[in-house]
Amino acid sequence: MIRVSIPSQLIAYTDGATRVEADGATVAAVLDDLDRRFPGLKFRVIDEQDRIRRHMRIFVGQDEARRVDVPVRNGGEVLIFGALSGG
Repeated sequence: MIRVSIPSQLIAYTDGATRVEADGATVAAVLDDLDRRFPGLKFRVIDEQDRIRRHMRIFVGQDEARRVDVPVRNGGEVLIFGALSGG
């Protein structure tokens, strides 16, 4: 299982949970698993071309994942963040 941290702007999809578990060998597979359990969550993180949205950041452990094909090891951690913007 992979531990996944959910940002506050997406906890409405996870019934208020800020940490959930998922299965998958890549970031894409983890998001697919989450979307099966929490419909709509994946679309808020990646776009129609399977690219991480500009305002989202995903980390696998301490390394930022810039693509969804980044591997995730069993027992690892995926952190999803909403990037801050404004002026």
